[in-house]
Amino acid sequence: MTREEFNKLVGEALDSLPAEFRRRIENVAVLVEDRPAKPLPSEPGKPQRLLLGLFHGIPRTNKSVFQLPTGPDYIVLYQKNIEAVCSNDTQVREQIRRTVIHEFGHYFGMTEEQLHGV
Repeated sequence: MTREEFNKLVGEALDSLPAEFRRRIENVAVLVEDRPAKPLPSEPGKPQRLLLGLFHGIPRTNKSVFQLPTGPDYIVLYQKNIEAVCSNDTQVREQIRRTVIHEFGHYFGMTEEQLHGV
């Protein structure tokens, strides 16, 4: 899949977020890279996991009006890793949507445990 096609699917995923969440998103960039600079550390006896996306920033629940601005928060989606766990374009579209929701969950202050059931 080309980067342009992938970016279009990312845009669709962002547009599919419920309006009440979209209204609360402020100063967040969504970027696409091929792969992360460093893979996730592997756990002994478990298969290597691929990092599909990552939120960089301070969750909204931890922000204070007294903090100095640090620039925009951002989410990175890793195109090659997402494609590696999918068999077709339909699965890529759904995985992008899941990853976008997951990373924005971190932006809104949710932990991995809280997001596991989402």
